Amino acid sequence: MTLYDTRRRKNAIYVSLCYAASVFGLVWLAWILCALIFKGSAGLMPATFTQMTPPPGSAGGLLNAICGSLIMSIAAVALGTPIGILAGTYLAEYGSGSKLAFVVRFINDILLSAPSIVIGLFVYQIVVVPMGHFSALAGMLALAIIVIPVVVRTTEDMLRLVPNQLREASTALGLPKSMVIQRIAYKAARAGLTTGVLLAIARISGETAPLLFTALNNQFFETNVNAPMASLPVVIFQFALSPYADWQRLAWTGALIITMTVLALSITARVLGRQRIKS
Repeated sequence: MTLYDTRRRKNAIYVSLCYAASVFGLVWLAWILCALIFKGSAGLMPATFTQMTPPPGSAGGLLNAICGSLIMSIAAVALGTPIGILAGTYLAEYGSGSKLAFVVRFINDILLSAPSIVIGLFVYQIVVVPMGHFSALAGMLALAIIVIPVVVRTTEDMLRLVPNQLREASTALGLPKSMVIQRIAYKAARAGLTTGVLLAIARISGETAPLLFTALNNQFFETNVNAPMASLPVVIFQFALSPYADWQRLAWTGALIITMTVLALSITARVLGRQRIKS
């Protein structure tokens, strides 16, 4: 057997193993999705979006949990996105080779891989304990801390993909660097920056651990950010562990809602990312 035949055989074996691993993962994913759709769609009805979480044995929905998740997620994104974009802009545009940029990038990598429960425990210690009670404000802060490193990494990567020729041409026309970044770099990387924000939203949509330490839960509809607030991931966690069939059915429905939301955000992010590559 020649060396060429040996390499071809090894390549065929490796490719076959790759295909087998892919099929193995896809089978389990399809199984999970089918079970989720089958059990979650059974409780998917108008009352799910119009009624509060019920006591055991009563009819109800997930209105307060859905609204609580939306409030905290929107506030977290509004707080974390500007910080993440500014930090990513510094790393890409101003901090090349500096020690401060190295430290910021290192800390950002740690936050990016840190378990969310650790972030929740940190916010619990610095916000919930001094305040003396759980609150949606603490939940927003915990989610914002999760948002920031995702946006920082995406912003830095997208700005580095902008050709330097665009910056040089704008500078030659007399624009200061700050205006070059705002009017040229940001516009060129707009699809990538939007993708980073969408990925951050998808990341925090299903977070349960940090909210257990911060916002806790609320059986009723609550808009006061200084009080405990219901959230969809926490309600799913509590209802799934309960012995009541109606609560378990709502937990499956809530899981389906979160999964479809994250799937839609991920598809949108992929489409925007593909448009960025084509442009």
